[in-house]
Amino acid sequence: MNKEVLLENIEKLHTTKMGMERIKKNLKINTNNVVDYCKNKILNKDCSIYRQGKNWYCEIENIEITVNAYSYTIITAHIIKNTK
Repeated sequence: MNKEVLLENIEKLHTTKMGMERIKKNLKINTNNVVDYCKNKILNKDCSIYRQGKNWYCEIENIEITVNAYSYTIITAHIIKNTK
């Protein structure tokens, strides 16, 4: 699936209250606007976006953001552990 689909629907991005708390905790960020934070990461030209099943996975720097492909809900985001 083409990543343009996600980028064209970037304004539909949202999350739940629980999702917001989970993302803030996982990424160790202190922001009241988690959606904007994630949106900016996803829109970065260096962000690698791919779809697997019902989710989009967006990887940038050491962060992976998971977005539901149908509802555009940001499910979670976490720091990718360096496997080297």
